[in-house]
Amino acid sequence: MTRRRFYAPPVAFAPDEKSLTLGAEETRHARDVLRLQNGDEIYVFDGAGREFQCAVQSIGRDAAELNVIAEVEPARPESPLQLTLAIVLLKGEKFDLVIQKATELGVTRIVPLDSERADMRLRDSEDAHNRITRWRRIAREAAKQSGRAGVPEVAAPLTFNFLLMMSAVSEKADSTNVTRLMFSERGGKSLVEVMNSLVERPSEIVAVVGPEGGWTDQEIELAREGGWEIVTLGGRTLRAETAAIVVAALLQHRFGDLV
Repeated sequence: MTRRRFYAPPVAFAPDEKSLTLGAEETRHARDVLRLQNGDEIYVFDGAGREFQCAVQSIGRDAAELNVIAEVEPARPESPLQLTLAIVLLKGEKFDLVIQKATELGVTRIVPLDSERADMRLRDSEDAHNRITRWRRIAREAAKQSGRAGVPEVAAPLTFNFLLMMSAVSEKADSTNVTRLMFSERGGKSLVEVMNSLVERPSEIVAVVGPEGGWTDQEIELAREGGWEIVTLGGRTLRAETAAIVVAALLQHRFGDLV
C-alpha cells in the first residue's frame, strides 16, 4: 500500500522523538482530504532525510498530534551525489516547474540567480520573500510525492557574480571534491569530454544554467577564469527550464542514482 506521507520539520518533534505536531496545512490535508481518524497510520518525513511511522492521536482545526511508532527507511533513498542546481530566474510558472522536477530528480540545493539577461527581476524584498516561500512549498510537495525524506534547500536569490565569488572563496577554504559546471549554448565542451577529463569521480557538483537569452561573453569568461568548466548540450537550443531538468537528469544518471 502506498504510504500516506506528511511533512513536519525537526522542530515539530518532541525532544524524545516519541510524538510530534503537524502544522496547519498538513493537518487540513489529513482531515479534509484523506479524512483520517484517531489511530490511523501515516508516515512523516522531516525534510532532513529521516522518516517515521506514526499514529494519529488527535486532529484539531490547525494542528494534529501524532505518536511516533518507529523510525523507518525513507520511501526512496537519497542520491549519493550532492547536486546544486543554480538557474537564472524565469518568468511565470517556468521556475516553479524547475523546482518541482529538480526535487523529483534528487537535487540537493537549488539557487535562483540574477544575471544580465535574466527573464525576470524581483521587485523588492517582499516579492523575493513571497517567491521563496512558494518555491520551498513546491519543493516540499515534490519531495512528498516522489518519496524523498530530504527536501532540497531553496536558497535566497544571488547574483551570478556573487555566486562566482562565493565559489572562489569556498574552493580555497574547502578541500572536498567539488566540480563546477556552467552550461552554455556556446563556447564549451560536450558533457562527455568534460566528464572524461575529471581525475576522480565527483561527490559534489554545482551546475549553473543560464537564461533564455543565454550568457553574455563576459559572464562566460568570468566563469572560465574562475575555474568553471563550460559545457554545451548537443546541437539543439533548449529552453532554459528544459535545460535545467535535462542537466539534473544527466548528472544524476552519470554520478547519482538515476539508472
